[in-house]
Amino acid sequence: MKTKPKKPSPHKSGPSKPARPGRQGAVDMPYARSVIEAEAAAVLGLAARLGTEFEQAARMIYGCGRGSVVLSGIGKAGIIAEKISATFCSTGTHSIFLHAAEAIHGDLGRVRPGDLAVVLSYGGETDEVSRLVQQLKKLGVVIIALTGRKKSTLGRYADVVLDLGEIEEACPLGLAPSATTTAMLALGDALALTVLKMRRFGREEFALYHPGGSLGRKLLKVEEVMRSGENFPVARDHLSVRQVLLSLTQIKRRSGAAVLVDAAGNLSGIFVDADLRRLLTAGDGALLDRPVAEVMTRKPLCIETGRLASEALHIINQHHIDELPVVDAEGRAVGLIDIQDLLSVGLA
Repeated sequence: MKTKPKKPSPHKSGPSKPARPGRQGAVDMPYARSVIEAEAAAVLGLAARLGTEFEQAARMIYGCGRGSVVLSGIGKAGIIAEKISATFCSTGTHSIFLHAAEAIHGDLGRVRPGDLAVVLSYGGETDEVSRLVQQLKKLGVVIIALTGRKKSTLGRYADVVLDLGEIEEACPLGLAPSATTTAMLALGDALALTVLKMRRFGREEFALYHPGGSLGRKLLKVEEVMRSGENFPVARDHLSVRQVLLSLTQIKRRSGAAVLVDAAGNLSGIFVDADLRRLLTAGDGALLDRPVAEVMTRKPLCIETGRLASEALHIINQHHIDELPVVDAEGRAVGLIDIQDLLSVGLA
């Protein structure tokens, strides 16, 4: 009588037998692939385990209010906890990392009323973690556990347990945290990004926390890049060319353009280096004493505040210019974007 082979548990991964020692220094490519497959299987096994506990944990984190989400662990699990904390911070949830060993030597003072703790430990019985969760309970802190042992000390003290299930390490010795920490990282990311969606955290908020990233640069507004205040090369349009040039000599950040405005401060024109060279080439001896209004470019291209700096770059590139005046909603000149300003923030 034939028997059907047993299906492997969806929550188990890694080689079923200890790996045979090979020649020292030899690269075992099939084994390397099995490590990746084992860790992938550990992550995929989590998807089927998500249920009401995950929903409860996500709601608790979302409702944390002014408190912080405190991530903690020890060893490799602590490193994963620190990464998850960073993910929470960058996606709109205030979070801190608390080292489980340092916590019981004074760092527990970082925890405040209203905080929520997410503690990572696959076995749930590490001394430092066990002592930490006992102290957290004394402080009245709600605890979410990421563990593979629901009945462990961590599991018993936790208000919500996110059970990783039975996971076999990919390590040939079955000892080094590998598949378990990968699973913890995936579950932590799932929590952080689920809460991100609950908050309706958008691209602009993301850019606010990532000003140095490519997305942050793309979402910069013109007023964050433009020259304004004492660096704004602006002058009245009733002045002579000489007077305009003299009025701009005190500006620290030199520009190849002068923005001209009328008595109400509205943009009326622009006078650039190319205009000056053109007039000098024409041999206009009285150039410097002519009213700038006679030689300026009227109704120049401009961009309104609130628009993206990347839009300013598009206009500059499309029309082969180096400077672009910035106006407010009423048409008053408030700044100037120079191509060098866009270069300085990595846009050009």
